[in-house]
Amino acid sequence: MRILIVGGGYVGLYTALRLQRQLKRELSSGDIEIVVVSPDPYMTYQPFLPEAAAGSISPRHVVVPLRRVLDQCKVVIGEATEINHAKRVATLTTLATEEEGSSAEQLSYDELVLAPGSISRTLPVPGLADYGIGFKTVEEAIGLRNHVIEQMDIASSTRDPAIRDAALTFVFVGGGYAGVEALGELEDMARYTARYYHNVKPEDMKWILVEASDRILPEVGEEMGRYTVTELRRRNIDVRLHTRLESCADRIAVLSDGARFPTRTVVWTAGVKPHPILAATDLPLNERGRLKCTPELSVEGVAHAWAAGDAAAVPDITASEPGKETAPNAQHAVRQAKTLGDNIVRSLRGQPLEAYAHKYVGSVASLGLHKGVAHVYGRKLKGYPAWFMHRVYHLSRVPTFNRKARVLAEWTLAGLFKREIVSLGSLEHPRAEFELAAGGKAPEDPKGSS
Repeated sequence: MRILIVGGGYVGLYTALRLQRQLKRELSSGDIEIVVVSPDPYMTYQPFLPEAAAGSISPRHVVVPLRRVLDQCKVVIGEATEINHAKRVATLTTLATEEEGSSAEQLSYDELVLAPGSISRTLPVPGLADYGIGFKTVEEAIGLRNHVIEQMDIASSTRDPAIRDAALTFVFVGGGYAGVEALGELEDMARYTARYYHNVKPEDMKWILVEASDRILPEVGEEMGRYTVTELRRRNIDVRLHTRLESCADRIAVLSDGARFPTRTVVWTAGVKPHPILAATDLPLNERGRLKCTPELSVEGVAHAWAAGDAAAVPDITASEPGKETAPNAQHAVRQAKTLGDNIVRSLRGQPLEAYAHKYVGSVASLGLHKGVAHVYGRKLKGYPAWFMHRVYHLSRVPTFNRKARVLAEWTLAGLFKREIVSLGSLEHPRAEFELAAGGKAPEDPKGSS
């Protein structure tokens, strides 16, 4: 029997871990095979991306290597391009098929777990595809850190006030976790970095947060959301509610309130949408493109198919109002994966399934070093206590003891020594120097960050 898990994120990793632990005998005997298909050989712990961007955590400690953790599973680096569940066949493209130019592979399976996660939800904003920067991957987080420091280098070395102003203007679109935490951490990092520039001061920089709704960080509650706006504005961050990005063509951010900001940095964190693979299946989807699921995390009306996380529309049986679904966030994904793994084992053994029910713990958000907001077990925290709670919570949630120890060690060392403020943008083009020496042409940065 083969269990196919599509996706190596929260749900994919935790489900495979659960199955590894509960099916040890079957895996050892070869009666069951677990195949995990993921485009990356690691799982990214996304709540740590803002700290990685700020230099508080090394990039390699934000990710969990799948092959090391899932040593009883077969890990395939590639993507599922089509799934025919009626025939129990998935079409895969791997690194080998791309390199060899061969056709996609067909993989048969008995049980399917669809957990591809989500992708950035973009809008047809002029210039966004050319100049926008996302914030969902560790590559984007480190690239953004390098980009911000490079802009400070540009501003420090130019005599043109227009170039300097554009380099020191940073626009973040989206007032959810990703946008607010990325802005808070990077502004804090840039403020610290400015002390090492003789002609760049913190007040020279413009940090702008654009949010279409009337509040930011809705997860932490209305009161803490208002506090966050006040805290950010106290740091001279321009928070604009009820505002949308209309255009960023020609490196000019045009907002719906009429404001125009010449800028070389537009960070897009305005929500996510289901992964395209869901539309390439014969499984039922809801109006938002997510898989229709039962409270037991099986796909509605379909046998031997399971889903959880961002890709799944899971009924919230703890909600007072009928028809409500669980939010597509990391907290639900991790918890659902445990129930999902258990239910697959129960299904294989002919036991009754368990419905996914959650108890709201709370939400935490970092706003930079020693600054944060939290709403945990009904208690509202802000400042240092909230920041500390944020670190404790996510340290407890990051997978494996190995990663926990490494992250804790880095935090401890960061408290004893000064921040690292080095930009290593050249890492994104490792062959540029050699190509130039060999008489070739160095590759151009498509975003023009240097």
